[in-house]
Amino acid sequence: MMHIGEKIKKLRVRRGLTQEELADRCELTKGYISQLERDLTSPSIATLIDLLETLGTSLNNFFSETEDEKIVFRNDDVFVKEDENYTINWIIPNAQKNMMEPILVELESYCETKPDHPHEGEEFGYVLSGNIYLHYGEEKYKVKKGESFYYKARNNHYLSNAGKNTACVLWVSTPPNF
Repeated sequence: MMHIGEKIKKLRVRRGLTQEELADRCELTKGYISQLERDLTSPSIATLIDLLETLGTSLNNFFSETEDEKIVFRNDDVFVKEDENYTINWIIPNAQKNMMEPILVELESYCETKPDHPHEGEEFGYVLSGNIYLHYGEEKYKVKKGESFYYKARNNHYLSNAGKNTACVLWVSTPPNF
């Protein structure tokens, strides 16, 4: 069930308006806005259109059932998959439905990721700690902490760690491929 008043209040607060300021801009009373936000009254269509225009949205957007898009992700959102040689942390849940998919790879000493075959799209990586080798087709590139890589995924590719310490790499694929 949609709570119109609750959504109007969220929009008003997001816009930094008081109930009184919203009421003034729509030629309504503060009391009416207060009742509306508590779902004690319902606006006419004309009043709702005025309110939504003032709040920078439309009837169509207001009534679309899409949930608010999550912007910030925390540690408890991370999905972890452990392999015997490396750990993949999906730092954005369900990113396969997005345009890009970032993961955090922790690669154990003297180990490598599984090879990935050519696919559509591009990949980017940034080495957060340790040193790795990027194997791309027949080439092998050393990438140190603080350095990055970027390529079109037209060749087989994988990472290896030839060092004594675990390496950590932020790795992003577009479109999602991990």
